[in-house]
Amino acid sequence: MTLTRTHVILAAAGGSLAILLAGWGFQYIGGLAPCQLCIWQRWPHAAAVAIGVAGLGAASALVPLLGAGAAATTGGIGIYHTGVERGWWPGPSGCAAPDISGLTPEELLNQIMAAPVVRCDEVAWEIFGLSMASWNAVASFTLAGLWLFALRFNTAR
Repeated sequence: MTLTRTHVILAAAGGSLAILLAGWGFQYIGGLAPCQLCIWQRWPHAAAVAIGVAGLGAASALVPLLGAGAAATTGGIGIYHTGVERGWWPGPSGCAAPDISGLTPEELLNQIMAAPVVRCDEVAWEIFGLSMASWNAVASFTLAGLWLFALRFNTAR
């Protein structure tokens, strides 16, 4: 069997689908609720899957470029999320521990009640020293490279 552009695009889109399925598995089977940044990382993967399916058989260079862009976007969000988890930079407002200095008890209670259930600045799961956000970045940039590899093929076959 000869490797074709369609095979490479299917592998890249399938990789994003696998990451989405893993995220949903951690959420619905493992009980790890996603934070706001985790959700943001899922959207570009969904776009990459859609691009892969919609672009099957297309000879245009736009398909792999769009797929690579989607994969790189989620990889970038993964790096941003990793930085938030490690305290390198602040996360989005409402995604981290609030500043409670100088609050009255009533204001503190209101902040506690309005706080998100899952914080972006805490690592919920890690393996080999990397969080899920970090692993998403590694996998996503690898998938972006796979999408770009598809450009080497002249036809959609």
